[in-house]
Amino acid sequence: MPETVVHLGADPLRAEQVVAVARGRAAVELTESARKSLTTARQHIDALAEATQPTYGVSTGFGALAVRHIPVDSRVALQRSLIRSHAAGAGQPVETEVVRALMLLRLRTLASGYTGVRPVTADTLARLLNADITPVVPEYGSLGCSGDLAPLAAVALALMGEGEVVHEGRVVPAAQALASAGIEPVVLAEKEGLALTNGTDGMLGMLLLACADLRRLFDLADITAAMSVEALLGTDRPFAADLQALRPHPGQAVSASRIFAALAGSGIVASHRGPECTRVQDAYSLRCAPQVHGAARDTLTHVELVADRELASAVDNPVVLPDGRVESNGNFHGAPVAYVLDFLAIPVADLASIAERRTDRMLDVARSHGLPAFLAHDPGVDSGHMIAQYTQAAVVSELKRLAVPSSVDSIPSSAMQEDHVSMGWSAARKLRKAVEGLTTVLAIELLTAARALDFRAPLEPAPVTAAVRDLLRTRVPGPGPDRHLAPEIAATEELIASGAVTEVVNAKLEESR
Repeated sequence: MPETVVHLGADPLRAEQVVAVARGRAAVELTESARKSLTTARQHIDALAEATQPTYGVSTGFGALAVRHIPVDSRVALQRSLIRSHAAGAGQPVETEVVRALMLLRLRTLASGYTGVRPVTADTLARLLNADITPVVPEYGSLGCSGDLAPLAAVALALMGEGEVVHEGRVVPAAQALASAGIEPVVLAEKEGLALTNGTDGMLGMLLLACADLRRLFDLADITAAMSVEALLGTDRPFAADLQALRPHPGQAVSASRIFAALAGSGIVASHRGPECTRVQDAYSLRCAPQVHGAARDTLTHVELVADRELASAVDNPVVLPDGRVESNGNFHGAPVAYVLDFLAIPVADLASIAERRTDRMLDVARSHGLPAFLAHDPGVDSGHMIAQYTQAAVVSELKRLAVPSSVDSIPSSAMQEDHVSMGWSAARKLRKAVEGLTTVLAIELLTAARALDFRAPLEPAPVTAAVRDLLRTRVPGPGPDRHLAPEIAATEELIASGAVTEVVNAKLEESR
């Protein structure tokens, strides 16, 4: 059961909690321990605010302007100016789920007690989430160092009752949305502007959402591969456990086991298992599916480890330590997150690439072992799935470009004070696009493999692959004369995104155990 309330306190957040708030609109609450930590840290900031010695973020300017000491009567204006000037994003608004993830992750760091914000500021951010008020955050503006500054500043601006938000399905002024929800805008005090903007929360939020999506898509890829192997009269022998054990990568073992189980009981596979079959071995795109899919799984496992470490982190600069010291640090640098965002884009592209090769094989009459050309109803009159493969190829080509890393780039900023940045936000944005692309590629393989299985009648597919095909047939008809294909691809994508395919597969695999 998804969580309906996520409590923020001493325990690290879990990835599924972030997804529950970002996508499932789960509510958030600060624990009593979090409130105590907030109060204690704020007392330290208040003491430093009254001291004659300047403290960065409390009584000084920011970035390259940190050399200026700011008098007490200008500090409210200082915080307000910081947020207004930093909310300098451009481009289209990012997705609501990304902004909600960003807000939750920033709130998690605030609740840790290391930032020095007042309890009322953290409470107000929680109330925005619970009221489903989502600040409008433009796509461009973060360099992934000093945190996701412009995106987080757009959120802080809404806390102040300025800027625009999405509320009840409409873009409205923040002041209007806060008033309708009975939320008082925050007047930021010392240190709070920095605390609200100095985090890697946007890139981490997008990483966690991508991980959740890719776990499902990697599972799906094993099933579409099994359907393609079956449709192409391939063998299940390379997926046997004893062969996979010779190369003991964990992800490879999982994928091979799933493909092997999905093919169990297949009348199509059994039809060519005898000595009369002259084929010695299948093409790489079939036989090596566990090696490629498994490497993708192992990459994702590493990425999730990094994400878990980030979820246990308090990212801010400066930080307020339990003994009252306020220390500058570099924990806001997005390199750890940026690297894995880039890393993950590589197996996404390669998984899509091998899926496209399997699809193309089913359409080529010279390699499909008896299937009609392009799986057309009447080849020549009909083109079947010819152009669906073109679409796959176009997406795969795009995914290869998206696999080029962002984190190797760095453009200095803030008068060379911030002279090395991570570009992690950019890495996250392209990974989101890559996840969408992989969904499309796998949808086309699923659509094509199901059609190919229908052409193998009266031979029966395996119970697992048959169940997936039958589920697809509730949305997309079987073989026949050419139809408008784009809506069928979109319907298959929606079916995948719904999780229904995964549910059917898991249920069937459980039955066979």
